[in-house]
Amino acid sequence: MSDEETETKPFKFVTGERAGFDARFPNQNQTKHCWQNYVDYHKCILAKGEDFAPCRQFYLAYRSLCPNGWTSRWDDQRENGNFPCKLDQ
Repeated sequence: MSDEETETKPFKFVTGERAGFDARFPNQNQTKHCWQNYVDYHKCILAKGEDFAPCRQFYLAYRSLCPNGWTSRWDDQRENGNFPCKLDQ
C-alpha cells in the first residue's frame, strides 16, 4: 500500500466527557475538579454505601479526570489514615 492509499480515520478524544461542566471549576485546569469528585465519591459511599447509584457519577468523573498515579496515592493515604481530608463528615 503506497502513501497515497493510506486511509485516515477520524479520532474522537473522550477524556473528561463523563465529568461534564461544573460551574465551580470554570478553568481549563481540572485538578480541583478531579480532587473534589474523588472526595465526593468516597464521602458518598461512606454515607450511602457502594450500591447507591448516584455515587457512580462521582466515580466516573474522577476516573475520567484524575491520573491513575494520583488516585493510587490517595487510596494509599486513605488506607494508612493520613488522607488530608475528613471523609466521614
